[in-house]
Amino acid sequence: MKVAAAQFAPTADAVANLAVIEEMTADAVAAGAELVVFPEESMLPSDFSTETDAQLRELAIAHWEPFLEGLSRIARTHGIAVIAAGYEDSGTALPYNTMAAVDAEGEVLGLYRKMHLYDAFDYKESRRIQRGDTGPVVVRIGDFNVGLVNCYDVRFPEFTRSLVEMGADLLAVSAAWVKGPLKEDHWQTLLRTRAIENTCWVVASSLTTPDCIGMSMAVDPLGVVRAALGEEERSLLVVDADKDRIDRARTVLPVLRNRRIIIGPR
Repeated sequence: MKVAAAQFAPTADAVANLAVIEEMTADAVAAGAELVVFPEESMLPSDFSTETDAQLRELAIAHWEPFLEGLSRIARTHGIAVIAAGYEDSGTALPYNTMAAVDAEGEVLGLYRKMHLYDAFDYKESRRIQRGDTGPVVVRIGDFNVGLVNCYDVRFPEFTRSLVEMGADLLAVSAAWVKGPLKEDHWQTLLRTRAIENTCWVVASSLTTPDCIGMSMAVDPLGVVRAALGEEERSLLVVDADKDRIDRARTVLPVLRNRRIIIGPR
């Protein structure tokens, strides 16, 4: 299955962001992709002008349903599965940070509400976002079981291992990976590590807003970087994620069979 990762810099205009998603989805289809992964905050960046938690919730209430409907329409129109993230009303004072996976017919396969909030590097996501408690989430797209991973989640090996325990053979990572000392190195190292230790494909997309690194990447089950972007504000990569590569990796490197401690989904 050909999988694309699309990186771009969303603005305060949710309608314009959805238009960019559609244009990039069309580009992914033209490149032969059956799935395209977009970044965290594709709907709207959280801090473009938000002064209060209440304002972010209002934005979630106003824009989440049109965003989800738009993703379904785009997927159905172009005949490709789409994964993207935005802010969903939680019914509380704080919204969820939610990834949506939609199939090529426009059906919503699953919603993953971010479980690991980014309370690190002098940032406090939990002040503005309600933590999700209904994950992890794996969806079926083509011949692949795809695990949904939202940014900071990738720092937790037990989380991605739980996805693999649930059958995931490809991890789709949507991120707004913030710039900072060693952050680019962490991003590359973590993506390759999650692929190697789980002998699975990893396809990751990150924002290219001024505070984020871009550097979207596709890594194969033995940790080889098969495609990568830099800081391009708007760009697309496509990788042929084949199941044979997983089988070969798990034959020569049977770490999943050799385990002595099993961690399942909670």
